[in-house]
Amino acid sequence: MKKVNESDFEYRFGDNGPKYLTKGPNVDVGVVVLKPGQDFPNHYHTECEEIFYILEGEIDFFINGEKIEAKPGDMIQCRPGDSHYLINQSEMRFKAVFIKSPHIGKNDSVVIDKPVIAEA
Repeated sequence: MKKVNESDFEYRFGDNGPKYLTKGPNVDVGVVVLKPGQDFPNHYHTECEEIFYILEGEIDFFINGEKIEAKPGDMIQCRPGDSHYLINQSEMRFKAVFIKSPHIGKNDSVVIDKPVIAEA
């Protein structure tokens, strides 16, 4: 059994980005925050899949280059090899829970070029 509180952990970039609440032994769980105008690098995972459950705000995901708009209550599942890029083009803070499984003891993320984003 393990119990933690989100306030006990730091975001990667101070007050935004991802923060892990647990890593392993079987699954990784965390939260990610992106402020308006922020993005997170386009990447994919070689072995694990990643699920995002949207809590606050709106976000544009680009999954394998395809734009997917997400709002609170939506769930996005990225399988191994699915590239995913997040960009907050709204005026509100975005927050989601992410789950990566299985837990990989090494970094299995591969950063790639941003997808082409058509101007609105």
